[in-house]
Amino acid sequence: MIFFYSKRFFGVQSAYGPPPEHKRPQATSGSASGLRLGGLGAGLAAVLTLAGVMPPGAIAQPSPPCREPVLSRLTRHRVAPGETLEAIAQQYGLLPTTLMGLNPALQGGSVSPGQELLVPPFNGIRVSVTPGQTWQQVAAAYDSRADVLFEVNGCVSTVPASVFVPGVNWFPGVRTSTAATTVAASESPLQGYPLPQRSQVVINYGWQPDPAQGKLVFNTGLALASPANTAALAVGPGTVAFAGTDDTYGNLVVVNHAQGLQTRYANLATLSVRAGQTVRQGDRLGAIAPQEGGDSFLFFEVRLNSPMGWVAQNPREFVPAMVQQ
Repeated sequence: MIFFYSKRFFGVQSAYGPPPEHKRPQATSGSASGLRLGGLGAGLAAVLTLAGVMPPGAIAQPSPPCREPVLSRLTRHRVAPGETLEAIAQQYGLLPTTLMGLNPALQGGSVSPGQELLVPPFNGIRVSVTPGQTWQQVAAAYDSRADVLFEVNGCVSTVPASVFVPGVNWFPGVRTSTAATTVAASESPLQGYPLPQRSQVVINYGWQPDPAQGKLVFNTGLALASPANTAALAVGPGTVAFAGTDDTYGNLVVVNHAQGLQTRYANLATLSVRAGQTVRQGDRLGAIAPQEGGDSFLFFEVRLNSPMGWVAQNPREFVPAMVQQ
């Protein structure tokens, strides 16, 4: 099915345990801190080169004249007999999910002969913008950069009602509007913090430039620096869905919560809970593992249940204690 294609490339959706497709050779995170995630980071970061988009560092440099907005440069493709969604996406160097996002009629995963499709020059999604928002606000909503969005959308100072955000994978339930979330932070069941005290975020959620690879990488969670053997704590009440060793995450605890939410706590040395156990906010789940040749850390994820499985979300949108980080 088409969704498995998306899963391989982005690492944003899975069952409660990550799929084997996430495995990658050892890599170095692209964070400024230089934290080495090793096999864990490689497994949690899926790599995508944005064909036709300069690296973020280069985009920041002046490059007049600015090109037309991406949404004004869409190609129209008429489906020929025998063509498949996957084949058309491959023809243009895109992911099938990119075409599905721009063409709602394709969201069932198939095409029909004679159908006309809108095709962007590179991967990303179309987003509706709340009037009056700035490029900085739109960038913050998608963990992107204001200068990147400014340039790919025609270098206009006033943000249009509809913009293109490069590098974001479409999937059912993906946020396609910058309007504020309808669920207040106070209503989230995740009111705690995954460590005994606030910690430095050394790897952020979302698309990040990785100078070592010359590509963008997608991080499915946050890496929180903390000394080895520090307790990992449940951020809310729930039931342990998995507690054990995983090929990608190492020692991992997965907790299912109310409202279809799930949290994951990875890079642990020891586990303090078992599958099926009920936990409360603040309960100890395990202890952080020492990191050979670097600073130790907890890798923390928030996922939301959907028809696609458990889809990775920005933890800051569901854990109020992380909003200021």
